[in-house]
Amino acid sequence: MTEVLNTAPVNTRVVAVANQKGGVGKTTTTVNLAACLTQHDQQVLLIDLDPQANATSGLGLPLQEGASLYRALLGHGSTIDLLQPTMVPGLDIIPSELDLAGSEVDVARQSNYLHCLNRALEPLIMAGRYHLVLLDCPPALGILTMNALTAAHGILIPMQCEYYALEGLSVMTRIVKQLRDSGANPRLEIEGILMTMFDKRTRLSGEVVDEVRKHFGDAVYETTIPRNVRLSEAPSYGQTIIEYDKHSRGAKAYQAFADEFLARAQLAHPAG
Repeated sequence: MTEVLNTAPVNTRVVAVANQKGGVGKTTTTVNLAACLTQHDQQVLLIDLDPQANATSGLGLPLQEGASLYRALLGHGSTIDLLQPTMVPGLDIIPSELDLAGSEVDVARQSNYLHCLNRALEPLIMAGRYHLVLLDCPPALGILTMNALTAAHGILIPMQCEYYALEGLSVMTRIVKQLRDSGANPRLEIEGILMTMFDKRTRLSGEVVDEVRKHFGDAVYETTIPRNVRLSEAPSYGQTIIEYDKHSRGAKAYQAFADEFLARAQLAHPAG
């Protein structure tokens, strides 16, 4: 278990990074946003809820049996005991493992099953260890993603610059409305929409961004994340883009996004 040295408890904001479509830069965004926010003196926890464990391996951690939230989701053990440090100062992780896929079935058998993650996170949030908890969700609207959306204050939606973007966004915004209206999570709001894999050489990327902004307005971040080879390479070395190549276009884009995210989210500044 890692130890977070805050001088006083802080208010913790929980943000789910989610999109039902794969290949949109969801995990890349979660990992690199988390790393960039630590440069603003934010204590960040990344929870890898994807059984594929890409965020876990992307931060250089080996897969470990029993290291994920699996048992905690079922009410066994403490979430705090699962915290692990990463190589990025200020960034901790609760990793994933393949067995987490089994929770899709086991959690569904629990009473009030949409709130299993909410219950598991309560001691962690009450402890005030982190300014931000980022939930890296699977690329599907299954039990794990729905638990994340029920536990979160906000949802960050990465969206690839392609013509199917609006269709995917409509699904996500409808889910947010349903969770609010049903009372499952009345506080849930759209943190923002991040356009990823932007290619300034093509007219398509610009047209898609314009169209998404036309429909969703200020919900769309000003920052766009470019297609960048260095961003693709970094996870294979178990590093964030800041560690791998902090001078790359991808690193500069995520640093700019972290600035914008921080301003919009109004996260607490460290005590002292």
